This record gives sequence, structure tokens and C-alpha cells, in this order.
Amino acid sequence: MTSSIATPPKPVSAKPWLSPSWGLLLGASLCAVLLVTATVPMTRAAAGSAALTLCFLIVGLRLRQRAQTRQEGLGRKAFQSVLGKDPAPCFLTDAQGLILAQNAAAQERFAAATGQAFAGTLQTHYASPGAVVFRLQRRIVTLGSAQEQVFTTNGHLRLSAHQLAPDRILWRLEECPTEPAVPWHGAGLSLPIATADASGAILSVNDALAQVLGKVPQRLDEMMLGPILDAQEQVIATPNGPRLAVLTAGKSPQAPRELYLLPSAAEPAPALPLAEFETVPVPLAKFSAKGQLIAANAAARLVLQLPRPGSEMIHDLFEGLGRPLGDWLDDIVQDRAPSRSEVLRARGLTGEVFLQVTLRRMVEQGQRGVLAVLQDATALKTLEAQFVQSQKMQAIGQLAGGVAHDFNNLLTAISGHCDLLLLRHNREDFDYADLVQIHQNANRAAALVNQLLAFSRKQTLKPERLDLADLLSDLAHLLNRLVGEKVQLHLTHAHGLGPIRADKRQLEQVLMNLVVNARDAMPMGGAIKITTQPLTLTTPLVRDNATVAAGDYAVIGVADTGTGIAPDLLSKIFEPFYTTKKLGEGTGLGLSTAYGIVKQSGGFIFVDSVVGQGTQFHLYFPLHPGPVEGAAAPAKKVVLRQGEGVILLVEDEAPVRAFASRALRLRGYTVLEAATAEEALTTLADRALRIDLFLTDVVMPGMDGPSWVNRALEDRPDVKVIFMSGYAEEALCEQQARIPNSVFLAKPFSLSDLTATVQAQLQ
Repeated sequence: MTSSIATPPKPVSAKPWLSPSWGLLLGASLCAVLLVTATVPMTRAAAGSAALTLCFLIVGLRLRQRAQTRQEGLGRKAFQSVLGKDPAPCFLTDAQGLILAQNAAAQERFAAATGQAFAGTLQTHYASPGAVVFRLQRRIVTLGSAQEQVFTTNGHLRLSAHQLAPDRILWRLEECPTEPAVPWHGAGLSLPIATADASGAILSVNDALAQVLGKVPQRLDEMMLGPILDAQEQVIATPNGPRLAVLTAGKSPQAPRELYLLPSAAEPAPALPLAEFETVPVPLAKFSAKGQLIAANAAARLVLQLPRPGSEMIHDLFEGLGRPLGDWLDDIVQDRAPSRSEVLRARGLTGEVFLQVTLRRMVEQGQRGVLAVLQDATALKTLEAQFVQSQKMQAIGQLAGGVAHDFNNLLTAISGHCDLLLLRHNREDFDYADLVQIHQNANRAAALVNQLLAFSRKQTLKPERLDLADLLSDLAHLLNRLVGEKVQLHLTHAHGLGPIRADKRQLEQVLMNLVVNARDAMPMGGAIKITTQPLTLTTPLVRDNATVAAGDYAVIGVADTGTGIAPDLLSKIFEPFYTTKKLGEGTGLGLSTAYGIVKQSGGFIFVDSVVGQGTQFHLYFPLHPGPVEGAAAPAKKVVLRQGEGVILLVEDEAPVRAFASRALRLRGYTVLEAATAEEALTTLADRALRIDLFLTDVVMPGMDGPSWVNRALEDRPDVKVIFMSGYAEEALCEQQARIPNSVFLAKPFSLSDLTATVQAQLQ
């Protein structure tokens, strides 16, 4: 890249007749001659005046030049007195970047001459200094000072600029011994290699790369035919056509990057000398045409954890392509398919290690094979897995929540009309038992829908501070009945465990689901251990695509000695309707319900399992310091009585609207119906109409419940409001908090629930 600050030509020896002073003196002389020789009085007067003016200008110019020379001398003396013995090279330049003065260190290192361009002085020592100098000059105009780090093959320095005056800039180059020197692997190697800094400026190239490119480039973007991406293949422009290269990132964002030029897909890879192949810092491996590992350099052996290459085959080292690796390798050897990078899982290594493998055809000693370039892609693959899992769980949650909402509307209509029928039948009636069965099964369906809402984290929770020891002690009797006689239940509590905040009923449901699953995993009997313990995390815990923030937690453990869960099934057990039980033995919603309740409560749930030894669940709940809330006061029994008042009922589901209107009219209320929010607002346009209560659904086509209620309350601020929804109250709480005199009624609701809520609001 051409420097942004041009290097000026060498100073030319001064010509006296071209200087401003001599020009003015020559003009004055001509005016004096004209004064003597002119015969016209007016001409002689003009010549005399011009001669006098030019003489004054000559004197002023000479005085100004002497003052400027004296000021520059004082500036150079001040510069030398302050920075003359500074061990770091220092330069004083004008606004155009021309050197006015330099200290001894600068003179010794750069041997620059006064009047020379500062950027040109650095040109022979550092790559693309003009761009750096230009950037710093622009910054100091507004900031007054600026600095930038410059990387070289011998190390790394800091270039600082300070504006001393509008036309004076102080430059200082400081070595940075605290930074490690940049290792240069390219000298003497036949593999084309270059290094570049974080801004893309080329720091150095070896002879092999210079021959391939036919020049020494100044910046990476001069070579690249596409975007510059770290740790991926790049397309390089050469006189003989495009070539491929791999760009590796440094250890830090500011460290230099290294570029390794690979052979193009149309030509075999050259055989590297053994010493070069071993020391290249990029993991390289050679495979025969049949897939046997021939050689691997030091970097590849470190990545693959190979002490020394033996008779390993390519399928012994990698997996996860989706097709036989031998077929992929054979396609490259035979030139049947273009080479492309594949992300494969390394086999036999500790933990999950993924590598981006790029194959290149090579011919070595007359034998065809492939050269494999390896890049670590574990972080990328982990991020991809986290994103896919998050998207999957979100999609399933949205589906479950939507299905549950629609089912709640249906169940409200079924249960409500069943209640209306029960009002007209006595226990002795022939149809009474059938109606009770319908009502009970509707309640069972509502419980199943609540499990779907729990998984999608949209059910209505009533959190409170709980003491786990008390909760488990109260639950112990029920759990013992659930496990039966063949299974032993052991409860162990830690001392000093703080309270947590959760819905007591839902947390009991989680524990019962886990205990029932543990019991079913031990058909021949066994033991279930439930433990509680405090845990303080000083650093975040990252596990199973989740991050548990640092803090204080209460951990509940549920362990069994059952059959265990296979490793390939662990990632699926929290998905709804997934079960390993036989048909009719379970719905597959137990663990998904537990997962949703724990997550909605702000906790985490993890599972560990060994086939044949058992399974252990750990539930993490953040502690909530403070006193445990006492037992809630028993709810007062509401005595239903005939009511009076006008209710505007807004519900888009016709069966639900029909049931609610009939139930309220039976209690003596006057009910006005509307299928949409827009229809309700049209009804309210009659200012003479008196309304005592708005009973509205939340989610409707067009305008939703809170929106139309807010608009209606502008003209009728004293009207009470009841919101109905098949979703959780949390989805409404922020909007509901801004609406006075409003309550929430969750679907499905019974006739008594509806009338009791309306009666309580109108009192």
C-alpha cells in the first residue's frame, strides 16, 4: 500500500535570485531607475512610492525571517534539552510530517536528515508506516495526542504522537519488551508464508511467497479476492491464477496473523522437506490413497494426541462426515470432486474435539495421497450445538404453548357447559354420573395441558419463599406411598440451608415426577436418595449448554440405583412426549414438565447417568435471603348469591362466550356480548350505556384485551376489569399493572370460579 504521506524530494541548493528578499530588492531597484529616468512627473511620483513600499517590505521580511530562525533554534534547543538523551527515538516534525529535529537515539537508529519525511524514514524499517502516521496525525487534531502499536518480525513497538503547536508534532517510538517477540517461521522454508498485523498490513514475507505472488504486497487486501476470515480458506490472487491459503489468528486480537499458502485444487501439493513439515506451526497430516496415516507434524500430533504416527487409518482419527471417510478421500485423490473443508469429530480424545479438515491432493515419490490441514473448530461447533438446541427447545415451547392455549379454550367450554347441565340434574338422575365423568375427564385434560404450559414456561406460578427441609418432610409420606414396598426412600438434609423462592405446589410436582421416574427405572427394587445441600459458586458454572451464574444456591439431588440412561438419550429426556416406557405406561411429559417448572422458577436442572448403575438429577435454585413466608391464611369460602350489574363480555371463542354469558345471567347479571375488541368499542360509543365490569379475553384477533381496555378506561375510568387467558399471568402482568382495578382469571375455569371472581370484583 502506498504511504499516505509522500516523501518530499531532496532539498535543492538555494538560488539567491529566487528568494523573496532578492525579488523585492530587484523590484525596488527597477523603481529607482524609473524614478531617475522618467520625465513625466506623475510617473516619477508613482515610481518613488513603489520603491519606498518595496524597501519597507524587504526590511519587514528580513526581520520576520530572523525571528523565525531564532524561534526554530530555540525550539530545537528545547527539544534537545528535554529529549536529547531519551533512549527512545524522538522526532520533531511540522504539520506536513517533515523532520525538523531528532534526538541522538533517532539519529543512531534511522540516520534521517532534516527536511526528510518522517514516514519515509520509517519505510525501510517497518511495513506500511505511512498509514499509521496518517491515522495518528488525524487523531491528534482533535485529541492532542495519540498512539498506536506497530508489529514487526523482531518484536513490537508503540508509536506516540503529541501536538506541541499547530505546526509542530512530537513523535516517540518506544520498544515494548513486555510483549513477547513474534516468532518468524517463514525464513528459509519452501512453504509460502507471510505475517500481517491486526489492521491487515503485511509485516514480512518469505522468498517462497514473493516468488508465487511476483511482488511483495503491502497489505492483505491487496492479495485477497474475498473477505478476510481467520482460520478459514482464503482465495489469493497470483499471476498464475487464484490460489488457496489458510490464515491463522494470533493468540490475542492485536497479535500478528500468519498466512500459509496452499496448492490450488487443480494441482497436487508439493512435498515439503521433512524438517519444514515438522516445524510448520499449522497441523498437517499426510494420508495415503487408501487412507492410512503416513506422517503428522508436531502441531498435528499435539491436536490429535498422537505420540507418533503408526498405522492409523483416517476413519480411526475422525468421524461425523455422514459418509465413509475413505470415499471422501478417494474423491480428492482421483480429482472426482472439488476439495472443501469439513468439520469432523476427533475420535479417541478426551472431551468433544472438532476439527475443520481440508484435504489437498499431493504426489510424493510417484505415489498419490492427500495432505490434510487441520484447524480447531471445537468452539464453533459448541456454539452451533447450543444454538440448535436453543432453537429446538424454543420451537417446541412455542408449539406446546399454542396448543395449550387452544385446548384451554375448548376445555373451558366443555367444563362450563357440563357445569350448566349439572345445575339441572340431581344425583338421582340417570345422566348425573355421566356428567360427572365428563367433568372429571375435562379436569384431567386440563392437568395435562398445564404440563404443556409448564414445559413452555407459560403456566401461572405463585412463587413464595420455601424451606426445603420442611417441604420435603411434608412430602415424605406421599413419596413413600408412590415408590411402593420394593424401593427404599432416603432423605438427607444439610444444615443451614437458606430459603428459595418457588411455587410450592409446582415444586412438589417436580419432585414427584422425578421420584416416579426413578421408581420405574428399578422394576426389581432399589433405593432412591433425596438430598439437599448449599452451594456457593465463585465463578460461573458452564454445563450442558447452560451457564449458572456465580452466587449462592440450594441444590436438590434425586438419585436412584436403576438401569440408567444411555448417553445418546440424555439430550432428549427433557423433550415433551419423549419416553422410553412402553405404550400406556407414560405420556413423556414428566421430565419436560419438571424442566419447565425449574426454568420458570429461575433454577437449573442437570442429569448424570451411567447405564446399569443409576441416574442422578441435580436441581439448582438461587437462595433468597430473608424470612420464610408463613403458611397462607385459609381462603374464605365465597357464598355465591344473586348479583346485579352490567357486564361487557368480550371473547372471540363462541363456545366460551356462550357459557360465560349464560352462567352470569343465571346469577342475575346483565351481559352484553362482543366477539372482538373493535365490536366492544363500538358498543361503548353509546355514552348513555352504563357498564360495571369488563370481562375480556387477552389474546384476540386484531386488538388485544389490554389495548382496548386502556382505550375504554379513558372515558370510563371507574369500570372494574377481569382478564381471561389460557396463557400464564406473567405474560400479562406488566400491562395489567398499568390497568387499575383489574384481576386475572386463568382458563380453564369452572362456573363457580367465574361467578366468584365476578362477584368479588363487583363488591
